[in-house]
Formats: sequence, C-alpha cells, structure tokens
Amino acid sequence: MSNTGRILAAGALALLLSACASQIDATVSQEPDTPGFLWGLWHGFIFPWSWIGSLFNPDIAVYAVPNKGRWYDFGFFLGITVLGGGSFFGSKKSRGD
Repeated sequence: MSNTGRILAAGALALLLSACASQIDATVSQEPDTPGFLWGLWHGFIFPWSWIGSLFNPDIAVYAVPNKGRWYDFGFFLGITVLGGGSFFGSKKSRGD
C-alpha cells in the first residue's frame, strides 16, 4: 500500500470513529459562570501539569464538567495543540547538514 493509500485509510478510519462521538447533554450548560472557550484554551494549555497532578490528587481534573460544549472543546484542543507546543514541536525538521 502506498503512502497516499495509508493516509487516506487512516483519515477514513478517523472519520468513521469520530462519527460515533457524542457529548452527553447533562455535561453542557449555558449558565454564565460555566467554562467556555477561554477556559478551554487555558485548560488545554495546562493539560500536562493537570494530568500529572491528577495522578496524585483526585480533586484535580484535566477537563471541566459541565462546560459550554463545542466552544470549550475547541479551546481545549487549541490549548493542547497550539499553545502547548504540539504543532510547533511536531513541525520542526531535523537539520542533518
């Protein structure tokens, strides 16, 4: 199988699996003090430290529940990938010159 075929197969599998994802309505709240996009961004940025802390302290969570839903999720994703260095470090190419 060629590289392009593998990428297309992985993309199709990811799309198929993501079609099954849903969020329970009880975890989404529209109250004014419910975490939204900016809190999701912050929680995504501090995810590595929150996760380590959650291993030792059951009162520490890496994800706020309830939250505002999709906007919180989008902020959380951006916080992990962009602010957390995920896309920055993954895009560096080694210079073997």
